[in-house]
Amino acid sequence: MLIGSTVAGVLLFALLCLLVTLNLMERSRLASTRNEIASIDRRLRTIAAEQAKLETVLQKPENAQVLDRSLFLNSLIYRKGISWTKIFADLEEILPHNVRVISIRPSNAQNQIVLQMTVGAEQTAPLRELLIKLENSESFGHVAVPTIMPPSQSEPLYRYNVNVNYAQKL
Repeated sequence: MLIGSTVAGVLLFALLCLLVTLNLMERSRLASTRNEIASIDRRLRTIAAEQAKLETVLQKPENAQVLDRSLFLNSLIYRKGISWTKIFADLEEILPHNVRVISIRPSNAQNQIVLQMTVGAEQTAPLRELLIKLENSESFGHVAVPTIMPPSQSEPLYRYNVNVNYAQKL
């Protein structure tokens, strides 16, 4: 009994030493992580202060006209950067032969191109096939169908309004 207790005591003491060593190593790692976070936080504050200075310069009344013109030109350049030829080429690859594109309008939402399309077909099966192909395509992403319009006397096609993310590859 005495020998068993001694062995158990030695094992528990060794385990205690191991836990103390692991705790000390974890403390040193935690300290280095805190130092890195503090360094990154200081850089972030420096960058935020520089940005605030630049924004105050841009917000001055004498610079307002230049800022407005710059924003206008940047938006024109960004809109011009959307290639209609590339959009139609990508659509041509996945569009079933019996589906028609009735209208298409690109829009920029949070630096992402979203195509708002109206597509039509005589049956709903080709339209569902188009939606599946859009979802599985590399150029297109998430698909949303806000409205579905059945055929009417003036329009003999099923029409889907489709919003799809578009990742144009140049």
